[in-house]
Amino acid sequence: MAEMSRRKLLAGGGALGAMGVFGFPTPAFSRDVSPWTWSPTASIAGSGSGADPRQIWDAEADPVSAELLDSGAVPEVNRLLWNWTRNDQPLPAGLPGYLHDFIEKARQLPSWADRTKLETAAQFNKSRGLYLNLLNGVGGGMLSTAIPKEAWSVYYSKGGADMEDRVAKTSLLGFSVGSLNAYRPDGDCIVQAVKTRLVHAAVRHLLQQSPHWKWGVPISQEDILVTWHTLPTYAMRKMREWQVPINAADSQAYLHVWQVTAHMLGVRDEYIPATWAAANAQSDQVLPPNMGPTREGVELTDILLGQLAEQTSPASISRPLVNALARYLVGDQVADWDQIRREPIWEPLVARAWPLLVKFREKLIPLPLVPEVAWVLDEAARQYILLFLTKAKETKIEIPTTNRPE
Repeated sequence: MAEMSRRKLLAGGGALGAMGVFGFPTPAFSRDVSPWTWSPTASIAGSGSGADPRQIWDAEADPVSAELLDSGAVPEVNRLLWNWTRNDQPLPAGLPGYLHDFIEKARQLPSWADRTKLETAAQFNKSRGLYLNLLNGVGGGMLSTAIPKEAWSVYYSKGGADMEDRVAKTSLLGFSVGSLNAYRPDGDCIVQAVKTRLVHAAVRHLLQQSPHWKWGVPISQEDILVTWHTLPTYAMRKMREWQVPINAADSQAYLHVWQVTAHMLGVRDEYIPATWAAANAQSDQVLPPNMGPTREGVELTDILLGQLAEQTSPASISRPLVNALARYLVGDQVADWDQIRREPIWEPLVARAWPLLVKFREKLIPLPLVPEVAWVLDEAARQYILLFLTKAKETKIEIPTTNRPE
């Protein structure tokens, strides 16, 4: 039965290449039963139980969100937390005691957090913001819709019914990680991470009640790691591929800010990679078996690319250009799974123009060598970032109380 479903999904995903998004063999996504072999000695903790993260969730946050939902307290909690926006801000009065205690503990940075590295990461995010926002926003978004369990959990949870709002709320955390004051007292990355952790716990509780959800408890530790690798690991690999000059200090700092963020999202330290080599090895283990095509992922992809196309001018070329850019960022296999249309005119133009634009930005080539289409791509990326920065400022992360309406 599982293999039959696999064949149907593959048939619906278009022509698949022999190699995956990072050069992996075509995956057998799903309820993968291969043993967990990534060693905790490669983690930030340096040791651990080695337990399979597919069977571990969030023992601290899960009972908190479940109690909030079962007691009907979520609407009032969302109201009280609406103006809790700064890392150093005291919690509002009136929260249930068990929630107050959880947040006070969850908002503490790990003992291994390095303030110097966090400051270096902030400067790196500023200097490489265009690449990182494009990779994390468009590239990471296309990868996430090709992760069946993530596509299903997004689609069938409350956020799936309003993807523009859902993307804006997802962008909140991403933009917070990349901001100059991310983990400073006046920043908000701690706030966004803690709220996201509570949302994950609520979705675990709610989604199992949906008639559409048939895959056990959602958002395991492995599921969070899979998503994590579509962000910093993927972004660093692509920047290396584009030959963006990155020194060792910046590279380590960029990894560190995401290590801290993983911890703040409730990932156990024994699963957080200590080095880029460890991150790449873990990514190679967890991404391939968890990727593949779904109807829900295709629909979500179309919505996401439609939002991006709206920001591109002129309108007559917007969607073909966006399709070509997305295919360039994630490769043919993922693009085919997401059913992103092939664009025979735009694809070779994007593939030629983007690397030249990167080289010009890094002062490696003179302006005359940059084709005009590169500036169309540059403006599209800027407008996309501006759109979601604006929307992120207008919204707040809230704990859901329902699944996607029928």
